Amino acid sequence: MNELLLIQQLQQGNRQAYTQLVEAYQHMVYNTVLNILQQSEEAEDVAQEVFIQVYQNIGGFRADSKLSTWIYRIAITKSLDWQRKKKAKKRFSIIKQTLGFGVEETDEPVNFNHPGVQLDNKEQAAVLFKALNQLPDNQKAAFVLIKAEGLSYEETSAVLKTTVKAVEALMHRAKANLKKILQDYYNDHKI
Repeated sequence: MNELLLIQQLQQGNRQAYTQLVEAYQHMVYNTVLNILQQSEEAEDVAQEVFIQVYQNIGGFRADSKLSTWIYRIAITKSLDWQRKKKAKKRFSIIKQTLGFGVEETDEPVNFNHPGVQLDNKEQAAVLFKALNQLPDNQKAAFVLIKAEGLSYEETSAVLKTTVKAVEALMHRAKANLKKILQDYYNDHKI
């Protein structure tokens, strides 16, 4: 189906068009969210939120970018917001625990079950994704879009609403930070 026609039908409230949209973009959205959150249950919840927001806001979509760019932007924003809320909740529970209120909350290990990672690479991928979580949000978003989702620097700049030069700088810093984080990890875990 033609993207412009799909957008028009979505803006008119056509439910069949919405079903087509979900079918066309569900894997892209889920994988993007999963690459950021690294928890399949959370990724499913956030992916649903992405499509709800698309449905609610399609009337305001002006088509000044591709539909996929707009959906990526929503997926990245929702994922990073979810992650921030989770970190804030965790900090609050630590404060409560320190003050003697509530029960001790343990750190959940990453339930690493990414569909794109083969079984024999799961341990290495889990280390990489843990390192990825230590990056600033903008570096993490650029890295995920380019390395995991396969977007070009131009497409990534459109999603992140920045310049190609800025994306290049984000990727350079992300790679340097990951190199340091992973080097420290492997130095600490020598056999």
